[in-house]
Amino acid sequence: MLGVEREAGKPAFALMAERGTGRCVGSAFITLNREMRERLWERVQEHAGTAPKGMKRSVTQWVKPGLIGRVKHLRGEEVLRHASLQDFREAD
Repeated sequence: MLGVEREAGKPAFALMAERGTGRCVGSAFITLNREMRERLWERVQEHAGTAPKGMKRSVTQWVKPGLIGRVKHLRGEEVLRHASLQDFREAD
């Protein structure tokens, strides 16, 4: 996970990276229940990082490597399409 974007009145979503390469593969809507969302926001604050090279998004809260998200999405594409964040965990 590269970061999360939250703006008042808009759906929140996570910017996702390809595991191992760090290459951005798209975004996933955050569809977690309230308890899981609160836990995610805490982890994002704990893992606060800086923007990867070439990625400037003013409303993004960037995270250091270490949060791994499980995403449901359409298969067969190079980038995420119709994706939603199902769960997350910290890297081992």
